[in-house]
Amino acid sequence: MFETLSGRLGRAMDALKGRGRITEDNIADTVRQVRMALLEADVALPVVKGFVERVRQRAVGVEVTRSLSPGQAFIKIIRDEMITLLGGETVALDLRAQPPVVILLVGLQGAGKTTTAGKLARWLRETQRKSVLLVSADVHRPAAIDQLERLAEQVGVDFWRAPQGAQPAEIAAQARKQAQLKGRDVLILDTAGRLHVDEGLMSEAAAVQQAVAPQETLFVVDSMAGQDAVNAARAFHEALALTGVVLTKIDGDARGGAALSVREITGVPIKLVGRGEKLDALEAFHPDRMASRILGMGDVLSLVEEVERKVDQDKARALAGKLKQGKGFDLADLRDQLRQMLDMGGLGALLDKLPANMGGGAMKAAQQQFDDRQVRRQIAIIDSMTPGERRHPKTITGSRKRRIAAGSGLAIPDVNRLLKQHGQMQKMMKKMGKGGGLKNMMRGLSGGRGPR
Repeated sequence: MFETLSGRLGRAMDALKGRGRITEDNIADTVRQVRMALLEADVALPVVKGFVERVRQRAVGVEVTRSLSPGQAFIKIIRDEMITLLGGETVALDLRAQPPVVILLVGLQGAGKTTTAGKLARWLRETQRKSVLLVSADVHRPAAIDQLERLAEQVGVDFWRAPQGAQPAEIAAQARKQAQLKGRDVLILDTAGRLHVDEGLMSEAAAVQQAVAPQETLFVVDSMAGQDAVNAARAFHEALALTGVVLTKIDGDARGGAALSVREITGVPIKLVGRGEKLDALEAFHPDRMASRILGMGDVLSLVEEVERKVDQDKARALAGKLKQGKGFDLADLRDQLRQMLDMGGLGALLDKLPANMGGGAMKAAQQQFDDRQVRRQIAIIDSMTPGERRHPKTITGSRKRRIAAGSGLAIPDVNRLLKQHGQMQKMMKKMGKGGGLKNMMRGLSGGRGPR
């Protein structure tokens, strides 16, 4: 995420690290590099100009020139201004209203509104303990209604299908009554999109908004759309008075232009970000954490929260107890750890939240050598074993390896690599066994390679 921007900013700031004295000349050079990094990341020109000017004014002042560590002081300025650019304070969804609280999702076609509706329903149910009703007011795309119904079933919330022939504003009003009758806390309304902003789209969305007076009107935008995303956000905000933005597909955005522009251009806070296709891939937006991630400082706090939310605590305690008692870390334990890692978005998603300099080159090497496809192949190998073989890997002879390789659709060398890596992890777990778990597993993965 934001690899291009992070790399360019990192190189710009590295030039100032360790300097005993900061002059206007070397600050000017670094500010120029920061400007180029932002422009190449597709950040809107007015946003770049304002950001760079604020950084320059602070950098040539007392704050940096009289600092004992001028390079670090400059980096702090960049981070502070980026936090301001992203919105400053975290702005949560406003759910403080008489139920049902109505959340209206608007945006262009292809931005991921329907998927976001499902993710948001799950997020509200699991993190906010809210009962949710999902309804589609998209009368132009029947497939969108069917998709939302499937998503509602998958995330365990209610769905209501409007009578055929009803218009969007009418659907919205009836949906609110249904949510009241069912006693639901939140009503999420998905709306139609277009490939571009037009009068028909805006008038339809405005009619839906007027019919239900939503507590939240969220603009769902594809973060990879760059300047188009910013322009669309501005147009929707002028027509509808948005209360927030949801950035989708943020894991695929190497540039970061939309994230850094949309808040400044519209004045509307980014409230949620979606990454990946999984229905649990939605998280609250924290400007300070995002700024740290963009600058390669990591986001360990979000990682800790994700581990607490997604890791099976009972299994973690059971594994810790097992290791404390001196029992081995077997292949079934390894499979559990690998599955938990995939549930959290894979190794790449985990490393993305760690500081860039953590673990030296080992973490980077792990990401390059050990992708999520390899994780799934390792799980397939372990699944092809008998329970006894998982508990006692030393019993796996040549003939058993051939059977396991055939069962997993892989080759014998792949099985050998897995067994070798497991042996290394088993030794490591024995030494570091107090707690075990994902942290230790990741350390083990950074030194091992899976089947390719």
